[in-house]
Amino acid sequence: MKRILLIACCSLALVSMGSLTGYAQSTEPSDWTATRTPDGHPDLQGVWDYRSMTPLERPRDLADKAFFTAEEAAAYERESVARRDKDRRTEDGLSAQADVAAAYNEFWWDYGKKLSDLRTSLVVDPPDGRIPALTAAATAAGEVRRESRRGAGSTPGPEYRGLWERCLTLGVPRLSGAYNNNFQLFQAEDHVVILNEMIHDSRIIPLDGRPPVDPKIRQWLGNSRGRWDGDTLVVETANFSDKTSFRGARENLQLTERYTRVASDTLLYEVTVEDPSTFERPWTFVLPMTRNDGLVYEYACHEGNYGMVNLLRGARAEDAALAGAGAR
Repeated sequence: MKRILLIACCSLALVSMGSLTGYAQSTEPSDWTATRTPDGHPDLQGVWDYRSMTPLERPRDLADKAFFTAEEAAAYERESVARRDKDRRTEDGLSAQADVAAAYNEFWWDYGKKLSDLRTSLVVDPPDGRIPALTAAATAAGEVRRESRRGAGSTPGPEYRGLWERCLTLGVPRLSGAYNNNFQLFQAEDHVVILNEMIHDSRIIPLDGRPPVDPKIRQWLGNSRGRWDGDTLVVETANFSDKTSFRGARENLQLTERYTRVASDTLLYEVTVEDPSTFERPWTFVLPMTRNDGLVYEYACHEGNYGMVNLLRGARAEDAALAGAGAR
């Protein structure tokens, strides 16, 4: 799969997100005001970069520590960058297997190398910065799925591989990954479009008050409806397919996304995740995004590419080897 990196225009190094007002004041002069579209709403359009080194969950060794000091943040960034450096080799203590698994030189990776701010996790609720525990039913269902995969052998067919491996979708919400951490937002009076070129996902979201589709209609990206809450764009999404998954949540997942432009170069993205069948309580994460003045280039990923063919060939070779060992 070929991809072309986008160059991010800047990174954030903020003291605290706090309230939205406080966050805006920390990034812009006090007289900053958002530009608006002809219909009077804040202009959220453009390419937004969501790279971040900040972990989704707070590391357990940080316990109740919600914020780094500036010195701790700098040390965390240095250590994390060094640990993930793909140019390390076996002489640096890296095993040969890990060296090969790194796949590409560091030049090709575009994951976040800066913390979003001084928070120790993107999760802000619960206050411990951790995703709530799974329900007993979700834990049992997960074990059934794992047993089913183990019983099926290696990989009988492409349907046993993840949707992202099959170049179908990465799903929503998006979090910082190895590269292509950008989306482009287009805005009209009665619709917004959120384009993720990573596997070519375009979410066309109506803002005209129409009701959601019938609950029987299930989609990989769910069914979204948007509205304005003051200067914040709110997008509510349900009707996910049982073939998608976000942190274990599937067809009962409900998302509430909030997009607020708090500075000329900063879009605050807040997501509340709800699924009573999966999580013991709802949870929320917040991710500040940076405006990217670069262009979005094609991510050349398509279902049925040679990567999947080779995965299945490898699986058949493993099956043959196991069968031969059993015969002996």
